[in-house]
Amino acid sequence: MVALYKPAGWLVHRTGLDAGETRFVVQALRDQIGQHVYPVHRLDKGTCGVLVMGLHPAAARALAEAFARHEVEKRYLALVRGWAPWQAEVDHPLRPDDAPPDAPTQPAHTRLSCLARLDLPEPSDARFATTRASLVLAEPTTGRRHQIRRHLKHMAHPIIGDATHGKGPLNRWWAERLGLQRLWLHAWSLRLPHPRDGRSITIDSGLPLPGARPLPGAPDGGAIPHWHDWRARVYALPWSMR
Repeated sequence: MVALYKPAGWLVHRTGLDAGETRFVVQALRDQIGQHVYPVHRLDKGTCGVLVMGLHPAAARALAEAFARHEVEKRYLALVRGWAPWQAEVDHPLRPDDAPPDAPTQPAHTRLSCLARLDLPEPSDARFATTRASLVLAEPTTGRRHQIRRHLKHMAHPIIGDATHGKGPLNRWWAERLGLQRLWLHAWSLRLPHPRDGRSITIDSGLPLPGARPLPGAPDGGAIPHWHDWRARVYALPWSMR
């Protein structure tokens, strides 16, 4: 098994849905370590953070089965519109994005915890005097495509920078304030059974949660641009911690 940090803007592997893209995690990692790798889960192109792959078919099968049996605990950090509730359980079935409206839905469940809120004294919408946002920890217990993004939209707290499920004018307002247009969704950690012996291990990106000190030996983010984006651009805002 190999764990890596996926930058925002990279595809996990080649796909005809984005034929013009030239940056692929599978090919770059294969060239870096000099051997074939086997993807077992995916992150959206705009999402950065922790990704794991198998180094041989048996390991890939074991990891894929762990994901299929919901034995993997996933934690994501999201910057969202408005003041999200401190705690929420979203049990909202979803159908595939490209499915017809009459297609059957699939069960989908996400736990949400609001870590911090802010209220900027500047309107992003003429109807309001201020602009509110939240930092949310999302823990999906199922694995539907775009699940976190769609569940947060369902809660009326879309992720900032989400061009598909978010608000265009608000995304542009935040891109101007933060100096960067991107999807503010970070795959923070995975807790999963090791494919060799089944022991539980936790892999995180090294990004400290807001208000927490970095772990000893953790990188400072300078060598990980998209990790640094969170600390320098998002964490620098005047958050009120829970």
